[in-house]
Amino acid sequence: METDESAVRQGPDADELALVARAVAGDRTAIGEVVLLLQDPIYRLALRMVWRPADAEDATQEILLRVVGHLGTWRGEAKLLTWAYRIGVNYLLNLKRKTSQEERQVSLDAFGEDLRDGLAEADYRGPEGELLTHEVRLNCTQAMLQCLARDERVAFVLSDIFALSSAEAAWITDSTPAAYRKRLERAKKRIGNFLTDTCGLANPQAPCRCSRRVDKALELGRIDPHRPAFAGHQVTPGGRGVAAAAQQMSTLRDAAAILGAHPDYAAPQAKIDAIAGLIDSGRFPLLN
Repeated sequence: METDESAVRQGPDADELALVARAVAGDRTAIGEVVLLLQDPIYRLALRMVWRPADAEDATQEILLRVVGHLGTWRGEAKLLTWAYRIGVNYLLNLKRKTSQEERQVSLDAFGEDLRDGLAEADYRGPEGELLTHEVRLNCTQAMLQCLARDERVAFVLSDIFALSSAEAAWITDSTPAAYRKRLERAKKRIGNFLTDTCGLANPQAPCRCSRRVDKALELGRIDPHRPAFAGHQVTPGGRGVAAAAQQMSTLRDAAAILGAHPDYAAPQAKIDAIAGLIDSGRFPLLN
């Protein structure tokens, strides 16, 4: 589909063009630099779309291999990361459903009722209370996104969490800016209504409090006190950690701030090493 080309085209700089040219010519160091440049943003995209870190790791590996394998088709029509997002979004939109939220097609209304069930009368005071409260919040915002249809979810993530323009996001999703904005508007309305009705972070009058969900989340096995999936996740060197993300969220109460206040997660090194191993093995068809 066609988009507003002038609005989309924040093209690559000379360094990107030179780097990709070296990679396409078979320079393994350049290929590694491309992976390094893209790995964390692609992982964060995958994580927001598939919820669980293990699934996001697998998706990241597949997306990065597809990006590297098709570098020869990149013509500088957009920045390299924007182009990689387009490949990633296409993969993620067509990925077989894995999360329980998607499999059960849980609506935001049903999720809100679930959150209201089992709220403690007081804040959690057990061991690692602050850490587990953060884990509940991060897990909850991930689950919330899973209640959106995939096209709405990706629209919200690209625009309100990754702060891309509607024109850029429309190009990534192979849509028109007008159609994309309509999809984004639906997603923002649904998320906004849910937060206003349910979430105490967005509305002090709403019933749910992260610190009062800890006991129930532990009981149901939705969080692991020994291995927190999100609050204990590795972040990029010098990146925003859990405390900084929570502080940012505390000063803003709109949907983008609440759902976007995650740490700057880093792609797990073991998965990146696996990608490097595949590239170096000679068994992967590079740069077709």
